[in-house]
Amino acid sequence: MSRIMVCVTKQKTCQRLIDYGKSLMTSDEDTMHIIHVAGIDYNFLGDSEDGRALEYLYEKAREAGADLLVLKSDDVLETLADIVKDNRIDKVVVGASREEKGFDGFIGNLRDAVKGSAELYVLDYGDGKDGSPV
Repeated sequence: MSRIMVCVTKQKTCQRLIDYGKSLMTSDEDTMHIIHVAGIDYNFLGDSEDGRALEYLYEKAREAGADLLVLKSDDVLETLADIVKDNRIDKVVVGASREEKGFDGFIGNLRDAVKGSAELYVLDYGDGKDGSPV
């Protein structure tokens, strides 16, 4: 049984991450959790765009048979690592960061944080045809 975590933002382009997470499911016993982490000071409900984005994410999670978890934290990396540990996640799907640091930045830190617990699949922000574990 696989436990898959898909890390999303509030952008509609996250659909490809959800689709990829779903493609990793190989049995009816597999579970998928879609996770969005925002800063502590971020007000979700203060902007109608955000409300629509959350509604969109909820609908996509429901269609995929996944749970949607929206959290507030100023330490996104620690929060994601805790979710992996607490839920015994074994596959993590993220979109590639556009930051120049690449694997020396957030994704590299996430890879190190989940190493030994979960495989990290990084999808390019372009065509989404990649996703091999790193």
